[in-house]
Amino acid sequence: MISDWSGPLGRAVRHPVAPVTYLLMALCCLIFLIGPASGFNPVYGTGEEQVLAQRAYFRRWGVIPANLFEGGPRAALTPLTALFVHGSWVHLLGNMLFLYVFGVMTEHRMGRAEFTLFYLGCGSLALLGYAAVNAGSEQSLVGASGAISAVLGAFLYLFPRARVTSLLPFLFFLPLRFPAWVVLPFWAALQWLAAGRAGSGPGVAYLAHLVGFGLGFVYAWARFTRPTRVSSSPAPAPEGENQP
Repeated sequence: MISDWSGPLGRAVRHPVAPVTYLLMALCCLIFLIGPASGFNPVYGTGEEQVLAQRAYFRRWGVIPANLFEGGPRAALTPLTALFVHGSWVHLLGNMLFLYVFGVMTEHRMGRAEFTLFYLGCGSLALLGYAAVNAGSEQSLVGASGAISAVLGAFLYLFPRARVTSLLPFLFFLPLRFPAWVVLPFWAALQWLAAGRAGSGPGVAYLAHLVGFGLGFVYAWARFTRPTRVSSSPAPAPEGENQP
């Protein structure tokens, strides 16, 4: 859906170096390639054997809401480990595209250390929010979507006038450029509608997307809103009080 962005006046903006974003992308890709979902690791076998290995892999590293709040220390770590596990090539590539497009400038604005904590913290909280609402679910939840949604929310606040190139299916995938304040709220609205229709079974955790998006926007608003300062310089004296 999203390919790139430009500045508020439509001029192309050169992306700065963003080592944390690139490292997160590299880790997600590496973990996927060595895992069972990629099909490249012969350790997990093929066919039914691979499917069973994939389910076990997701249950080990993903969030299982029914076990999260009653399990031990390992279960408590799954909201973090799940951020680096993806279920398919489409899942991985879609998330990495969004992370690249919106993560680079967000990291540049926040700084490396803050962006790292923001990404991991909001991503984990997004998965926790989904698990709290679906506490009885036995379905494994994996993927960086909650964290990336937080990046989108922060990007919306930090760069609302940045023009984003979008490919809309109902317009025959024609590339159109819209400001972020149009594209990202539209994306969030789609997640809201999809979350209302989603069941408790396997599928996309739209609620985690919404929680992450909201957390990212609120964090950016609270962190980067600067209060208006009132000048404390004394008012000029009336003309009759000026010294000669």
